[in-house]
Amino acid sequence: MTVKLIRNAYEAALTMAAVLLSWRAALALEGTAGLHTDVLVLAVALTLTLASTQRTADTRRRLISLVLLPATAATSIFVGRLLASHYTAGAAVYTAGMALAIWIRRYGPAATKAGTLIALPLVALLVVPGPALPARAQSGLVTWGWSALIGLMACCSVWLVQGLADRYGPWRASSAPEPPPRRSRLHPRPSTRMALQMAAAVATAFVLGRFLFDNHWPWAVLTAYVAASGNRGRTDVLRKGIERLAGACVGTLLATAVAEAGVTGHTSVALMFAVLAVALWLRPLNYAYWAAGMTTALSLLLGYFGQDAASLLPTRLAAIAVGAALSVASAWWLLPVPKRRAAARHHQGEAGHAVA
Repeated sequence: MTVKLIRNAYEAALTMAAVLLSWRAALALEGTAGLHTDVLVLAVALTLTLASTQRTADTRRRLISLVLLPATAATSIFVGRLLASHYTAGAAVYTAGMALAIWIRRYGPAATKAGTLIALPLVALLVVPGPALPARAQSGLVTWGWSALIGLMACCSVWLVQGLADRYGPWRASSAPEPPPRRSRLHPRPSTRMALQMAAAVATAFVLGRFLFDNHWPWAVLTAYVAASGNRGRTDVLRKGIERLAGACVGTLLATAVAEAGVTGHTSVALMFAVLAVALWLRPLNYAYWAAGMTTALSLLLGYFGQDAASLLPTRLAAIAVGAALSVASAWWLLPVPKRRAAARHHQGEAGHAVA
């Protein structure tokens, strides 16, 4: 266990080094070009999620990422604008994009990785509070061109840090051997089932999130995505939903306590990075640690943008509970993936790693 914790700490340090490098570059860009603070959030979100997918990537995959991530990051800005101006249409496009990112896994490992890169900016869109901001604040947000540049900077930051680590660090990246592909006998195919389950959970989260929580709908949608990602069956989604809710409760309470203590400004930003580092370190041990850390960091971030963590505590927890419940319901009652042999075939063939 001690060796595992040390290795986890090393990998977390590499990720945070890439995150800080990307954040510093985005900070310089913000000052030079007179951009909005959301470019910093986008840089951190993209780098944080990209780091785990690129750790064992070969040159070909990295080049694909170099093209695909900036393009999808730019596209996500249009989706964000659509959500802000035409919520129903934006929700439909967002849901279709998430479902597509899962459905294309049927075409093999390369398509699975491409799907992950498609999903990354869409997930970041829920972290960056752009679509949930008032309409008068939309004009100051990052444009598609700057967003593409941020995606490019995230790729370069991750590759630089990981490349130096592989050359000079104590451990090189080692990928687990992929099982031989085996065509699933399930009908519809597992990727189709997972895509439909994700679409149902996310679409319903958009509807209920807006109806129940107004501009705080991203919490419900993000939780629905996280709990449904990497669906290994009904029990797995239920477990992740419970862990996400439990971790979010703890994280929200911690963030509320920090806000009540009067921690603001640069101190809250430094604390946010520290929380992310600890969450990355403990994530391999239990997903609840990651959920708690991410929720704490997001709460600190929204506090930095002026939201009152204490007053929003009931709303935030309720939205997370709704999102988790929707993911569990879709996995249990909409084309559930059978257990045992069928699920095993599903993972050997089409399931890919989902970043959440």
